[in-house]
Amino acid sequence: MSNGDLLQIEPLELQFPFELKKQISCSMQLTNKSDNPVAFKVKTTNPKKYCVRPNTGVVLPHSNCDVTVTMQAQKEAPPDMQCRDKFLLQSVVVASGLTAKDITPEMFNKESGNQVDESKLRVVYVPPPQPPSPVREGSEEGSSPRASVSDNGTVNQTSDFNMMSKAFVEQHESSSE
Repeated sequence: MSNGDLLQIEPLELQFPFELKKQISCSMQLTNKSDNPVAFKVKTTNPKKYCVRPNTGVVLPHSNCDVTVTMQAQKEAPPDMQCRDKFLLQSVVVASGLTAKDITPEMFNKESGNQVDESKLRVVYVPPPQPPSPVREGSEEGSSPRASVSDNGTVNQTSDFNMMSKAFVEQHESSSE
C-alpha cells in the first residue's frame, strides 16, 4: 500500500540491521500534507517484539512527526533472514486543539463512520557489515592473529576465538625462541 492521503510516511519499509542480542532502532517520518490536524496510531502484528515511540499522536497541518521503532534484542535469527512482521499506521482528521492525550481507540473505528486512512509498512532485516574472514590466505608465517577480530576488537564466534587464541599462542611461542 502506498502513502495515505493524510500522512506521508517515509520510509514505507522499516529496515533493521539485524544483530543477535542487540536492540535495534529505526525511525520513520510522518508528514501531514493536509490543512487539518491528523491523529495517528501505529499497530504491529508482533507487539512484544517492538516498541514504538510515540505510538499515537497528532501531526499539525503541514508539519512532521518522527516515530522511532525499536526492535527488542533477538535471541536467534530467523532461518531465512526474512521477517513477516508488519506495521499498520492509521490516521484520521481531528479537530484543532486536540492533543495526543485526547486520542481514543474509537477515533480509528471505521464502523463508527470515521474516515480512517491506513498504510501498511513492511519490516526488512538487513545483514550487518561482515568482519574479515577468519580463514587466512597464504602462509601463516608473520600473519597477524587479529585476522578474525572485527573493527571494534570483538570476536564474533567462539570457534574463531579458539582458532585465534591457538594461532596467537603459537606465534608467541615461536617468537620467544
